[in-house]
Amino acid sequence: MYKEYFGLKENPFSIAPDPHYFYMSKGHREALAHLVYGINSDGGFILITGEVGTGKTTVCRCLLEQLPENAEIAFILNPKLTVEELLATICDEFGISYPEGNKSNKVFVSAIYEYLLHIPEKGRRAILIIEEAQNLSMEVLEQIRLLTNLETSQRKLLQIILLGQPELRKMLAQSQLRQLSQRVTARYHLGPLSKDETFEYVNHRLSVAGLNRGQLFSKGAMKHLFRLTGGIPRLINLICDRALLGAYVQGKDHVDRKTLMTAAREVYGKEDPQWMIKPAHPALWAFFIILFFAALTVSYFNWRLQPFPSLKSRGISQKQFAATPIQEPPSADLEKPIGGTRTGTRNMAYRALLSQWGIPVNPRDRRTPCEQAIEKGLQCLNEKGGLSDLQRLNKPAVLTLVDGKGEEYFAAILSIQDHTATFAIGNETRKVDIRKIASWWLGEYTLFWKVPSNYKGKLDQGSRGPLVAWIDQQLSIVQGRPAKPKEKLLYNEPMKKEIRAFQITAGLVPDGIMGPRTIICLANATDAGGPTLINKKRDH
Repeated sequence: MYKEYFGLKENPFSIAPDPHYFYMSKGHREALAHLVYGINSDGGFILITGEVGTGKTTVCRCLLEQLPENAEIAFILNPKLTVEELLATICDEFGISYPEGNKSNKVFVSAIYEYLLHIPEKGRRAILIIEEAQNLSMEVLEQIRLLTNLETSQRKLLQIILLGQPELRKMLAQSQLRQLSQRVTARYHLGPLSKDETFEYVNHRLSVAGLNRGQLFSKGAMKHLFRLTGGIPRLINLICDRALLGAYVQGKDHVDRKTLMTAAREVYGKEDPQWMIKPAHPALWAFFIILFFAALTVSYFNWRLQPFPSLKSRGISQKQFAATPIQEPPSADLEKPIGGTRTGTRNMAYRALLSQWGIPVNPRDRRTPCEQAIEKGLQCLNEKGGLSDLQRLNKPAVLTLVDGKGEEYFAAILSIQDHTATFAIGNETRKVDIRKIASWWLGEYTLFWKVPSNYKGKLDQGSRGPLVAWIDQQLSIVQGRPAKPKEKLLYNEPMKKEIRAFQITAGLVPDGIMGPRTIICLANATDAGGPTLINKKRDH
């Protein structure tokens, strides 16, 4: 309903687990890495747990996107089954035939074993995925364990992925399930998104849905979104979807704090949810204040009674102590320069970015910064994300900032060292605490990246040539192996598998596609990508 109104191609906040919208947070990246490791280690069980709505299913769907075509996949979506029903469902999912009306567990198990024994002969593998596995009974879990007894000398013939809520971990910790727990080769607990990741998640989904205008959510709305959802992706989707509908109905061009709070009330179905705390009674506030100062007094006297450690006991000489500077966080912020305009700050920011690449700026040159960069063998990447996304790509960039009046201006982020970022803003260079960046920036950035020779976009299956040779050369450096003979190089499934492995380590979506993000990270990994945001050599 609101898609056309906001210029979106799709609904950005559907709760369906669409891998196309998959946002690779740190937690999701690690969960996916555990799944990939578990599948490749040929073990019996892989365990992924997390609260409702944290994205367990989406991570698993992302894994399926990169599994080889020879994988036979069986899904069990409703695990509240008896042993007989479970075995019948497994047979149905794998297409295993059994006598009509059969009620014998032995017949089911024999049919499954017969099927699994012939899987290797066909060059195939069997994977069983069980969702909501915390609902499995002890008896069913034991039967599942017995199914993994069948194995060759190299691997289990059936691999099982268990997806469940935190209670599943407690279940497997019980002594009667210790044999199953010992067969888990990879396990990971997926937590909610952080505050920064929540902002990045929203911007990522809007970008994928085709947003090509300014921010749809005000700074005030974005700040409250994390508190309202606790970083749970499903709740973020529900509230943002309802909030966009509310803004559309009200004829607003963006979602403000009030609209977001109204949407949250509708989603939670409560007039005053727990997160909307009413002011406490004055007497209760007085009690808490007295309690706070009492605790503060006790802490103070305990501190005074503790002997202060001498410099000598800490291995520091008086001379060293006197020469040690006091480390304070940078005091600068990203306030717009006095008299700074949108066009003026933009020109200065791109001048600083071009300078990072050693490209001289001609004030009379009427071409856009991207056009000037293209002439030097570079490309522009316009994206929406967050600081972790920018750190992942590790490239200096121009950020679109917003002041207190909602007016846009620009600054170039040139480097990051520890918790400090160096910015070029107007005619100034400022060192800013990275924690302050989110107060001014809501995710839009532009960076330059070095284009490999003969790069013309997406590679087709079976492609050859200089670009494929460049990919193999970079992968050989990353993996510490010799480069392959050029005449044998082919963009095929084995090369895609290597690319996916690299993408996982780089925190990218492991799709095996050599897009700009993968090229940037691969070139950075071999010091072939030009200037970086973080000087890794210095850090090591």
